[in-house]
Amino acid sequence: MNGLKRLAAVIATSVGLAGPATAQTQAQQAAFAQIDPLFATYMSERHAPGLVYGVVVDGKLAYVRTLGVQDAATKAPVTADTVFRIASMSKNFTALAALKLRDAGQLRFDAPAETVIPELKTLVYPTTDSPKITVRDLLTHSAGFVTDDPWGDRQLPMSEADFTRFGAAGVPFSRAPGMAFEYSNFGYALAGRVVTNASGQNYADYIDHAFLKPLGMASTGYDLAKAPKGRLAIGYRWQDGQWVEEPALGPGAFGAMGGLMTTANDYARYMAWELAAWPPRDGPEDQILKRSSIREIVRGQNFASVQSRADRADPNGCDRARTYGLGTIAYADCVLGPHFTHSGGLPGYGSNVLMLPERGVGVFAFSNLTYAPVSLVVRDAAIALTKSGAFPVRATPPSAGLQAMATAIQRMYAAGDVLAAPGALAMNVLLDRDARRRNAEIAALKTVLGACRAADPITADNAMSGVLTYPCERGTLRVRVTLAPTTPASLQTVEFSS
Repeated sequence: MNGLKRLAAVIATSVGLAGPATAQTQAQQAAFAQIDPLFATYMSERHAPGLVYGVVVDGKLAYVRTLGVQDAATKAPVTADTVFRIASMSKNFTALAALKLRDAGQLRFDAPAETVIPELKTLVYPTTDSPKITVRDLLTHSAGFVTDDPWGDRQLPMSEADFTRFGAAGVPFSRAPGMAFEYSNFGYALAGRVVTNASGQNYADYIDHAFLKPLGMASTGYDLAKAPKGRLAIGYRWQDGQWVEEPALGPGAFGAMGGLMTTANDYARYMAWELAAWPPRDGPEDQILKRSSIREIVRGQNFASVQSRADRADPNGCDRARTYGLGTIAYADCVLGPHFTHSGGLPGYGSNVLMLPERGVGVFAFSNLTYAPVSLVVRDAAIALTKSGAFPVRATPPSAGLQAMATAIQRMYAAGDVLAAPGALAMNVLLDRDARRRNAEIAALKTVLGACRAADPITADNAMSGVLTYPCERGTLRVRVTLAPTTPASLQTVEFSS
């Protein structure tokens, strides 16, 4: 077994995809059943020929369903091995490739892009004080190029030579670089050229060898002509009451922004690997990319914004904080919490992925309908799964410091005196509220609750703060704590309540 195959086997085993999925809990099965009508309704309302959707949970493709046909002429049904174009979801792979090259010392994100793409030296910038475009600008849509949907989609067949000539001829700007987020497919095609030039091989070949093969994504690639025979989803548009086949596009230089094709089974491997970067932890890394580098994709790089909900009466439609990271969009809202997502749309295809890293859950869907807005139903499915309670936020293990302070607080409560563990108090605690007043609070709580046992559970926000819960004779004592930045551990806040 060669090195890549051996690594693929290791990754497949580590993310739980080497064999059949383990049995799901009844709660999870019930939650999965809730999302089926959402996708069935979407299929009906949008006149989509075919659709596949799935849920990755804790390193496994826990649920996958298919609807409709991959080919309207032959009526061949969609399967989990049907190959779909995923359009702009390809950008995440380009960004990951750039991160890998950066980690290897072959690329600098904040260097002028012209140092990697020489033809950019001839760019005429919009103002005399414009900064030169950096590699990071390309990866974060901050280069000042005009938003180019849907023009960019039609450029997928552009050859590398034509792309070089196109860039060298000069490209207009919509604004000076670094002034705003403006989604640019051309910018991500340039990011693909960055990967090509920095790696010394075409971006598609580099991504294949660096990511697709190690992850065991054997049916994933950029060239439609190489799609497994009989498994390609033909792309259609709904026009005049019927499906009309769209022309196949690519491969070419613009594939870095939207040319990837994959299957549900393959893509689940990638999702499981990416989600496995959370939470940060000790332990060995794989040979593909450091976990800390993967987590950079959701680090907001520019120009945060708020997407307001359209219907204030809709409890699922809360305002969403939004920023673009690296090939992915990072969100936070009142229903899903922190999550990241990206859509894809091409003539003949529409796709979306949404990942909930704090829960180890991701939802995706692919359709063979032009610009199919599957992001709407994927979000609805993620909300349904979150609200089911079957996929809770992963608990943060309490640190040794929190555990030590939990024992100290139990001594304080038992003695009715915060000075019973004086070494546990940071220097500010008694200055903020003196011992007499704190002891009076404890005495009042002991009258109500009686004696208390050891803390169980300790709910940690992070290594330095959390809520300690003490079972008592007549109720529960709750103590909110924050540790000071000291060694050994000490308390800078300690708030008792019942």
